[in-house]
Amino acid sequence: MVWFKRSQFLIVVCLSLLVVGSMKLTEFDLSKFRDFQNMGDFLSKWFPMNTESLPFLFQESLLTIAIAFLGSLFGLIIALPLSFMAARNTSKNRFVYSVTRFLLSFLRSVPEFVFGLILLTTLGLGPFPAVIAIIFHNIGVLGKLISELIESADKGPMEAMSAVGASRWIGNLFAVLPQIWPNVLSQFFYRFEVAIRTLLILGLIGGGGIGQQLFIHFKTFQYQLVSVDVLLIMIMVILVDYMGSKIREKVI
Repeated sequence: MVWFKRSQFLIVVCLSLLVVGSMKLTEFDLSKFRDFQNMGDFLSKWFPMNTESLPFLFQESLLTIAIAFLGSLFGLIIALPLSFMAARNTSKNRFVYSVTRFLLSFLRSVPEFVFGLILLTTLGLGPFPAVIAIIFHNIGVLGKLISELIESADKGPMEAMSAVGASRWIGNLFAVLPQIWPNVLSQFFYRFEVAIRTLLILGLIGGGGIGQQLFIHFKTFQYQLVSVDVLLIMIMVILVDYMGSKIREKVI
């Protein structure tokens, strides 16, 4: 066959070996889904929902949104100038480029949970350390993503700005940023969604918000409140996604 190549056969074999090896390491066994009775019994304890604490949980949801919003917004504000320094076509020199890329890689490689453990231990429990933890990680993630958008931007407007004597930063502001701004907003709202889900983990270690309530309710077997927590989390993520798509439509 024309489409068949030895390299493709080797790739398929390697992937198959990786899949089989990974399944053995993770004890991957679909037969465990045969008994749905235990799962059904467990989920039945979630209903009917206990709405008595809904006002308090709604307040905790607003706190979760506030933490995620601040962590994403401040992360974007700091990452935006750093991303221009981490892009090959807009960085001043090789040293600045390398140092900035290393900084972004370091911040990106440390999970929010680790930042949260450090900050919650040093600053105390509460939402503020959770905000800082999300900011740190978002700087690394957004900085990398935006720098790649900058590198793929059209060079024509930048060259035109340079031809009329504009400085590097003026050129970046008026030639590059308008090209990438819709995608920057898309990345921001995605990170906003991720931050909401991340706060569920940070809530386990005292970061506040609906994640902390979810952990408490699970730990104390209050499953009828767990269902309310999960519903509020779903609503938050859907609303952020809808709001992000509408704002992006307006910008485009």
